[in-house]
Amino acid sequence: MLSASQIELVQDSFAAVVPLTNEAAAEFYRRLFELSPDTRVLFRNDMTEQGRKLFLTLATVVDALDRLDTIVPIARELAIRHIDYGAKESHYAAVGSALIETLRVGLGTAFDGDTEEAWSAAYEILSGTMLAAVRERA
Repeated sequence: MLSASQIELVQDSFAAVVPLTNEAAAEFYRRLFELSPDTRVLFRNDMTEQGRKLFLTLATVVDALDRLDTIVPIARELAIRHIDYGAKESHYAAVGSALIETLRVGLGTAFDGDTEEAWSAAYEILSGTMLAAVRERA
């Protein structure tokens, strides 16, 4: 469970990244493909459009962090869709690492230890929910 201060840190830092959406998305995918090269084949679409979808999904999740019950069905559906795309359980750790590194670069000194911890906790909740859905479907 996230504390109110962690939710605020995630929401405030995400708001600071939104103006850099295109650059942040490009950095995220660059890092993801570096960390997990086998994910590259999962993305056949326009990467600018893919980045837009990534940030829309992140915005939905970040906005609802204080209402986790609304995120769970979205996360489960997203996980099941990603199975069909070819996503593997091992990709979730790479996505988390790429996200944290992208935020670190994009936010600079504003991405302090508390903010990183808040994002890590939020991602752990999201990825845990998604992985549970994947395992149930298997």
